[in-house]
Amino acid sequence: MKPFIYTFFIFLFFLNNNFSQDTFVNPIINGGYPDPSIVRVDDDFYIVNSSFEYFPALPIHHSKDLVNWELIGYGIDRISQALDKVNLYDVQQQGGIHAPSIRYYNGLFYIVTTNVYSPKDKSKPTEMVNFILTAKNPAGPWSDPYVIEGAPGIDPDIFFDDNGKVWFVGTHDTGNPNKNGIGEIWIQELDLDTWKLVGQRFSIWTGACGGCCVEGPHIYKENNRYYLMVAEGGTSYNHAVMIASSENIEGPYDSNPKNPILTSRHLSNNNWVHSTGHADLVQLKDGRWYMVSLGIRNEMNATSNMGRETHLMPVSWEEAWDNWVEVEKGRWEPIIIKWPVVAPKTGKVERYTPIPFIEKKQFIDNSFYDDFSSNSLDLQWSFRRVPRENTYQLDSKNNKLKLNLSPETFKLRGQYSLMGFRQKETEFEYSAHMSFKPKKNNSEAGLSVFSQDDNYINFTIKKEDNITKLILKVKPRDSELKIIKTMPIKYKDDLVLKIHSKNEKYSYHYSLDGGNTFEIFSKTAANLVLCKGYIGTNLGIYATSNGYKTKEYAEFNWVKNQIK
Repeated sequence: MKPFIYTFFIFLFFLNNNFSQDTFVNPIINGGYPDPSIVRVDDDFYIVNSSFEYFPALPIHHSKDLVNWELIGYGIDRISQALDKVNLYDVQQQGGIHAPSIRYYNGLFYIVTTNVYSPKDKSKPTEMVNFILTAKNPAGPWSDPYVIEGAPGIDPDIFFDDNGKVWFVGTHDTGNPNKNGIGEIWIQELDLDTWKLVGQRFSIWTGACGGCCVEGPHIYKENNRYYLMVAEGGTSYNHAVMIASSENIEGPYDSNPKNPILTSRHLSNNNWVHSTGHADLVQLKDGRWYMVSLGIRNEMNATSNMGRETHLMPVSWEEAWDNWVEVEKGRWEPIIIKWPVVAPKTGKVERYTPIPFIEKKQFIDNSFYDDFSSNSLDLQWSFRRVPRENTYQLDSKNNKLKLNLSPETFKLRGQYSLMGFRQKETEFEYSAHMSFKPKKNNSEAGLSVFSQDDNYINFTIKKEDNITKLILKVKPRDSELKIIKTMPIKYKDDLVLKIHSKNEKYSYHYSLDGGNTFEIFSKTAANLVLCKGYIGTNLGIYATSNGYKTKEYAEFNWVKNQIK
């Protein structure tokens, strides 16, 4: 433990001496935390992000200063919440929970979001189930889902008007297959007593580009006008944020002549961050405004293994002429509307930006250490889908986690004995102390770096032909599983496996003396699990009996990820 603490403080010293304490560094939430939505309650800020097929779902971070964020809980962390229409058991990869919005009204927090589920029967259409969760405390517990029937589309928002009306904001199909099934924003009143849509539905905007991938809507009221902000252009290089305004919530909405208000589509593909978009606005107590948005760091082959991360930009409001109106016969006056201007000095997401609260500095700690001394699992851990019963047991008295071997292996829509945490930087040193002496052939456990069901690296101990072996297997996204290297190994109870990422290479090491000395085992390219820009990569632990029933388990004494 002491070497880790020492390394951590060296890291902080190095970091704090490499950028000004008058600035913060983006992203503000590292790792696969896309589609950020933000809300302020007094002096506290909360962000919720998409989680897709992962469980627990809907991670919620808290901050007092917009630049230091702590994971405090999840909107969905009980198995009972992930039943029926919110299916996270056999959901397809890149399905699940998409683009939530978090809001606060009359002492209650609300999260509205979509579960995207494609039935195994491919003849049946994909289901987009929109639902709402509520909580008095954003750390939880959150309610069971209130499914909003008759609400088509994806990426909903909820807007509490100052006249007492509550509006559900959604997207729906324009009917044009060239527009990806998304292209128009609609609103309808929502009855919070019955969780039903009531009254007339209004289609209010097809976006600045006329319906091309219009999604992720948010409505705000400012300057006695309604502002509708959306994402457009898809989730890659053409991603952008557009905004429109109206005197009436039902419309018509006038597009900002300066749209998009945020994008990286005009920048080189080699810019440090790209695909910026899907944003939300927040007003500070002192009246200033900021925006959070997703973006993909350009760190390896024009992307990064962290996927889409949460970034922060300052926002100002500026007047602009919108049109002319005839106030009386022969006399015309300009209509002046205030519009948000994102990152006023540069117009783009910057790596280093002036800090929002000068007295509150940014302290970055993206390392992770768990010695399993707590009675509950650390919040950083998550699973691909709802885990099977008895996947793991915590033994906090002896500082151990038991990961039970299951017959299941990596497979599409599978539930297997795998748990992990988000990779937060490109270069790292990930290691774990493991006690595992397989008794049966095909019993296997160890480290995993995984992006999806069909894209992973497993560095494990496996028993084959009655011989215990150290084995490295790689499953690239578009090719078959490959065994890179295998070697017989003998050890006692002090086995440590380590994966070191540096210079776009992974090196694999093992130690037989508890981590004091290491031997190199193999090397591979790091882009074998390269995120394709949608869901970020995870580092984790894995255990399987490869199709056979067993009562075996692997014990982990600690897991550590040091940022290098």
